[in-house]
Amino acid sequence: MNLKTIGYAMGITILAAACNQHRQQVTDSGLKYTLFEHKDDAKKAELGNIMTFHLVLKNGTDSTLRDTYKENNPVKMVLQAPPYKGSFEEGLTLLAAGDSAKFLVNADTLFAKIGQPMPPMIKKGSELSFTVKVVSVLTSEEFQKQQAEAGKKQKDIDAKIIDEYLAKNNLTAKARKTASGLVYVPQTEGTGASPTPGDNVKVHYTGKFLDGKEFDSSKSGGKPLDMQVGAGMVIQGWDEGLTLMKKGEKGLLLIPSGLAYGPDQYGPIPGNSVLQFEMELLDITKGTKPAGPALPSPAPAK
Repeated sequence: MNLKTIGYAMGITILAAACNQHRQQVTDSGLKYTLFEHKDDAKKAELGNIMTFHLVLKNGTDSTLRDTYKENNPVKMVLQAPPYKGSFEEGLTLLAAGDSAKFLVNADTLFAKIGQPMPPMIKKGSELSFTVKVVSVLTSEEFQKQQAEAGKKQKDIDAKIIDEYLAKNNLTAKARKTASGLVYVPQTEGTGASPTPGDNVKVHYTGKFLDGKEFDSSKSGGKPLDMQVGAGMVIQGWDEGLTLMKKGEKGLLLIPSGLAYGPDQYGPIPGNSVLQFEMELLDITKGTKPAGPALPSPAPAK
């Protein structure tokens, strides 16, 4: 075989592999899938790994139901054993870091398995298409390390943003900074003791971005929020910030992203957002200390 023949044979092999890669295939369980990108030497996903991926979900008429590219917020999930044959989760187990693929899942089976009624935008007997682009595949240890490193870096960035905001608005002299990075600026002095974890409080609040744009307020409904401090009902910045206030006090909380919503977008709030909350502590009632470490809620208030 001469060099020309060898080159021709290699070309045919590469072309065949490329065609096969973009051809719809079916797993033994019946899951239909098409691979767009796949690298054999990339890190293959294993059960228990944390997979980060972008997702475009469409119904049977090609209408987009979800697009994480537009949300600017890829999905992060622990890869678990497929809940049933032909599931979307089964498709994820086929992928590696950097891969992209499309999976077709029977809508009737999906909603029957999750025990929910079929939404009106999805027709009975249709297929849902899940188009996925894998950003990373990490072990739990690798993911925790990555999150810790990113959190430390973001904390320094947030601290600089807050310092610049304080200086710009002539608030530096009044500001009280804590070790966590939280900053409290008292405005109207209160009386008595500050609440402690377990106490029940009534508060009015208005949440804003640092540019002054409002995203949430208890005053819009006219009813203050009733909550227990330290019970994980609110973001960490609130639980800490309320312990710096007294009854009747008004003040401004400047909350770094790590004590608010973190790196992921939540509703109208982009990831890694430093937020300000205008707070008014209306009342304090002594309560029982929560029985364990509080877990932060994704929302400032329920």
